[in-house]
Amino acid sequence: MSQPPRSNRGHRERNGDHRQHRDDDRRTTPDRSSSRPPYYPRESDHPPQHEREVPRVEHHDSKCTNICSRRGIVLICAVLTNSLVLICLVAAQMVTSGMSAASGMGGFNINSNFNLQGTELQQVRDLDMQYSQMRAPSLYGGLPFSLTFGVVSLLFVVAGNKPPHRMSRKLLVGALVFQAVGAVGYVVAVGLYLHFVIKVNSTDVCQRRERLYARNGYTWMNCDVSGADAAVALFGLITAILYAVGTVLTINVIRRVKRYLQERKHREAERQQPRSQPQRAPLRADTTSV
Repeated sequence: MSQPPRSNRGHRERNGDHRQHRDDDRRTTPDRSSSRPPYYPRESDHPPQHEREVPRVEHHDSKCTNICSRRGIVLICAVLTNSLVLICLVAAQMVTSGMSAASGMGGFNINSNFNLQGTELQQVRDLDMQYSQMRAPSLYGGLPFSLTFGVVSLLFVVAGNKPPHRMSRKLLVGALVFQAVGAVGYVVAVGLYLHFVIKVNSTDVCQRRERLYARNGYTWMNCDVSGADAAVALFGLITAILYAVGTVLTINVIRRVKRYLQERKHREAERQQPRSQPQRAPLRADTTSV
């Protein structure tokens, strides 16, 4: 009758010893939740907070920024100088056409301004008409030439509203060829224009016309190269210089675009290599194990 309580008591004592040992272990061992320092994630696992909050914004250059590059500014200046060549061509033809041509356009009355009568007046009119007809090829040839280069230059300015690496390669090459042709063409055109003007001024028509005007005190109507003709040559040479500068800038742009595309292909190839390596490694391991 007394044994069962003893056995239970022994079990209780044993259980109490185990509980005491557990309590001692808890007292001796530090609490992991309280003593362990807090876990801080690595910076490589999660980006910093300020980086997560700031959205990625791609900066795109505006059209004005691309047009107003050095190459675009040179082309814009070439458009302006082409327009000045046009204006000077028309002014040169009007100035050198004579008083009779100006009176025909309603500027003034030739009979009231000239002390010419009869035969001399008719001679002045005939010589003015002949001289204007002799100079007409310079006007009819110069106007389409400068107008064509001005319009094409403006088209290339408008087409340059994109970054160079997004533009068509044919467009860049076309701009290069156009500006190279314009630089050479304007130098040749200015030379031919001055040669033609000097040749026309050395004819007998111009000499007789100069003497008739000089009798009436108009010495400025001579057979020398006029100021308007000199302005045509000056602006033509400036346009040639601008096209030459634009050619050099376009060559540099094409080189930079070519280098940029090569570097981009190289970077893409490097990105694709790490992706392909993990797929090839298990295949090699399987073959060696077999």
